[in-house]
Amino acid sequence: MTDPGLPDDILACLFDLDGVVTRTAVVHKAAWKEMFDAFLRERDGDAFRSFSDADYDEYVDGRPRADGVRTFLASRGIELPDGDPGDPPDARTVHGLGNRKNELLLERIRTDGVEAYDGTLNYLAAVRARGLRTAIVSSSANCRDVLRSIGAEHLFDVRIDGVVAAERGLPGKPEPDTFLAAAADLGVEPSRAAVFEDALAGMDAGRAGHFGYVVGVDRVGQADALYAHGADRVVTDLAELGGDK
Repeated sequence: MTDPGLPDDILACLFDLDGVVTRTAVVHKAAWKEMFDAFLRERDGDAFRSFSDADYDEYVDGRPRADGVRTFLASRGIELPDGDPGDPPDARTVHGLGNRKNELLLERIRTDGVEAYDGTLNYLAAVRARGLRTAIVSSSANCRDVLRSIGAEHLFDVRIDGVVAAERGLPGKPEPDTFLAAAADLGVEPSRAAVFEDALAGMDAGRAGHFGYVVGVDRVGQADALYAHGADRVVTDLAELGGDK
């Protein structure tokens, strides 16, 4: 077995889901764009300014759904009532827009399915074989279903996702609380845990939590930004670190 490419004192690995384990980041981005563009077009007419890739990276990626809605709308000077988590997807509220995005996402997943990154699955198997503990840390409320759909639920000792975060009252990324909760559930100090993230908000969380090592996974050509937000190392695939190639 190859070396996992981590400092020797690392005992646990904490993985984001979308963009690190699964190829769903692009699906999320498309669903966010479809939802926000429809909202902005209805609000502003022909003068509307489309939701961009830069908007996704800066305001939405890696954040809990409602936080992503609020942060992006604030960047455009738009205020909406929060509403209720159970708001219908046509409600003009923060939760309504978020639920519309989730509806669009699930439609896309049902149509196209979910693919895993083989390099990540091989890396997970390799670090677990070496005795490192693993956790999935995702803002998605669909995390468990996605893991089951790719047959990967058994690769994680702990799951901290949107459902668990809501139950425990944990703020989402860029705050470090979900990663810290995962490390605590694994019985490992943050300084002895490695974070694997593709989102800038996730990099910020890894840095804020003082984790022992932060790996940025660059799927979209933003290596410089990942380093600027706290990555110790950036790779395009976890196969570059170690594990079976």
